[in-house]
Amino acid sequence: MTGEGAPSTGGATARGRGRPPRTESADTRDRILTAARAEFSERGYDKASVRGIAKAAGVDAALVHHYFGTKEQVFEAAITVAFAPALNAPDAVADGPLDGVGERLTRFVLGIWENPTTRTPLLAIVRSAVNNETAAAVFRRLVVSQLLRRVAAQLDLPDAELRAELAAAQLVGTAILRYVIKVEPLASADVEQIVARLAPVVQGHLTGD
Repeated sequence: MTGEGAPSTGGATARGRGRPPRTESADTRDRILTAARAEFSERGYDKASVRGIAKAAGVDAALVHHYFGTKEQVFEAAITVAFAPALNAPDAVADGPLDGVGERLTRFVLGIWENPTTRTPLLAIVRSAVNNETAAAVFRRLVVSQLLRRVAAQLDLPDAELRAELAAAQLVGTAILRYVIKVEPLASADVEQIVARLAPVVQGHLTGD
């Protein structure tokens, strides 16, 4: 029996100390992920910190650990969201005849990089992955399991995974030179000119002998 003057819980279980109400959880997670993408983009994986992410998100570092765990797990969660548009690439492969797959995939990938909204988080991923092995391992798991294997499954050809990886190497290499390193004249070339030259090479990797 509750003593006189004791606070009533109204039949509800009190939430744990330091944890936000359920109504705030989704918003808090989103703020942390947004802050994490910005932190990794600006500072790279090595220099980014859970404390810096927490400060940018307006939360305590313990809350970042509560939702996501280690810095590596925060990075993986952040890039999974950022990489989501690229995960539709297998649909571009499947959406039409096989003899046009090179152009469809090239246009799809370059379209993501041409759009500033989708390009910015990709830059964060690439910069972190090329400078840190832990970040590279996280990126590699995501690319292999969520993208390349699914693209290979659409080909139904011998050595499908190798074909998909070679095509990806061609497209990723072009993206790094154009959007990350900004090598001229590639960086300022018209995207249609790039598609015209690159698509046949990607087609050869995917379906050639």
